[in-house]
Amino acid sequence: MPRRTTLAIALELTVVAVLGLSTWGAQAQAVIKIGEINSYKVQPAFLEPYKKGMELAVDEINAAGGVNGKKIQLITRDDNGSPGDAVRAAEELISRENVDVLAGGFLSNIGLALADFAKQRKFFYLASEPLTDKIVWGNGNRYTYRLRPSTYMQAAMLVPEAAKLKKKRWAIVYPNYEYGQSAVATFKSLLKAAQPDVEFVAEQAPPLGKLDAGSVVQALADARPDAVFNVLFGADLTKFVREGNTRGLFQGRAVVSLLTGEPEYLDPLKDETPDGWIVTGYPWYGIQTPEHKAFFLAYHHRYNDYPRLGSVVGYTTVKALAAGIAKAKSTETEKVVAAFKGLELMSPLGKTVFRAQDNQSTMGAYVGKTKNDKGRGTMVDYVYFDGARYQPSDAEVKKLRPAD
Repeated sequence: MPRRTTLAIALELTVVAVLGLSTWGAQAQAVIKIGEINSYKVQPAFLEPYKKGMELAVDEINAAGGVNGKKIQLITRDDNGSPGDAVRAAEELISRENVDVLAGGFLSNIGLALADFAKQRKFFYLASEPLTDKIVWGNGNRYTYRLRPSTYMQAAMLVPEAAKLKKKRWAIVYPNYEYGQSAVATFKSLLKAAQPDVEFVAEQAPPLGKLDAGSVVQALADARPDAVFNVLFGADLTKFVREGNTRGLFQGRAVVSLLTGEPEYLDPLKDETPDGWIVTGYPWYGIQTPEHKAFFLAYHHRYNDYPRLGSVVGYTTVKALAAGIAKAKSTETEKVVAAFKGLELMSPLGKTVFRAQDNQSTMGAYVGKTKNDKGRGTMVDYVYFDGARYQPSDAEVKKLRPAD
């Protein structure tokens, strides 16, 4: 073959290869990739609706043209309820899938592991669900933001209601890991400040998912408390309520309970639902705001089902990421971090702002009472508490949070 022909062919192949790489690169950059990590197998009651909420938001955003002219792609991984697995999944999402941002986390210990990973890798992470205060305070970092109202915020919503009961002797039960420990520490501190004569006469802290309901309920009953503060959720809550009903723990006693009004945990109680517990939750059937109606109708139309709180959290997670990236006009980490400072968006629960001082959103919660309505658990007498009103002062936050 003549030399000129060989050189021409080689040049032609090189040009084709370069053009091919350029085309592939353009296609790769044509989407915004959200890498999401969660305990789907371990906590399906919350996370199946959560994933549906995320997918609904992705479809809505893409149908409207995407963000900054690019479609959103959601890539999920299961962390198996393990912080180590969560960190390995995060590394794989960044290095192999080339995601632009990270999101997710349900259990607080996993949220803390992902927050530390984000700090070490200098990569943006939106903690969707984990509630421990450490995520935005003690272990806070500039690369980690949090959507859900924290244990401090939800305890601060419940404490005024608890103080109104004027009960002196309190018993406490909680799952013995970061979320439960954080919630109880805050509740004790805030209630003692509101009611100095309060006494905590019993405390039970079973491992998450391993509740020996009979012994726990009996230990609480033996202390003869005037009231009970409960932080159990999921299957542990169901066992606790069943055994408490059987042994008369709740008879004549007030109960204040974190998260119990969320349909993920209230619905399974059915005809065992206790009356009159003061709870945080999500009464989807009674929220009449325009933003919630629009969300409810879209969710029901797609899934022929009612939303759970997980649905709201998943949906708002994606909407928040889209709003932050749109504001940044980029997926570059430092620009997204800056854009989230003071970011405002409208969620199904109303206006939400990510506070510049600690990266915590102002998403609130509903506070009301449980009611057994003909064998169905519901919330009554509920009021929405804006999360912006249930935060420590900026001076306190500055002491609690390390400098970025």
